[in-house]
Amino acid sequence: MSGASTGPQRSRGPWAVLVGPPGSGKTTVARQLAVRLGTTSRDTDEDVERTAGKAISEIFFDEGEPHFRALERAAVLTALTEHDGVLALGGGAVLDAVTEEALGLYRDAGGAVVFLDVTLSHAAPRVGFATARPLLLGNPRAQWQALMEARRPVYQRVATMRVLTDGLRPVQVADQIHEALTGAAPAEGADAGVPAREDDDA
Repeated sequence: MSGASTGPQRSRGPWAVLVGPPGSGKTTVARQLAVRLGTTSRDTDEDVERTAGKAISEIFFDEGEPHFRALERAAVLTALTEHDGVLALGGGAVLDAVTEEALGLYRDAGGAVVFLDVTLSHAAPRVGFATARPLLLGNPRAQWQALMEARRPVYQRVATMRVLTDGLRPVQVADQIHEALTGAAPAEGADAGVPAREDDDA
């Protein structure tokens, strides 16, 4: 994968789009990165919940995964068009063919798609496998590993850069991405006032 090629000539749309599995820190890193870039962050899972008026877990149980994926696809396409900050996608969003195509067009126009990678041992304490998640029922660790094995090729295919988040704090991950996007180190104290948040994606 090549390095991100954004900057003054970057395309219309988000500064960067973050993809990756639950536990990779997409939501928190997006917020940290947005502070460094002087912009705002957006999370498509939050968009879906706002549209549906309920939590993602409730959408899964009440209407089923296909309904959730349809809402997710619409949220991603809308955000890619209207958001000019940092965008975090739900873990399984890239599996939708329409979404993958849209990400490809965004990437080919000069957009940065960042794959936040993480191993199971580091994802587990972040995700909190004791908490029920729609796609991690039964054996959460085995389910997470199976999901990651299926999704990894897609993450790698759509991404312009990859950051392994194991052992890194969100601020450190944001620093790496910021430097890759702008070639400049972030200002000291850029992480102030940005609370950590556990990813709750599917």
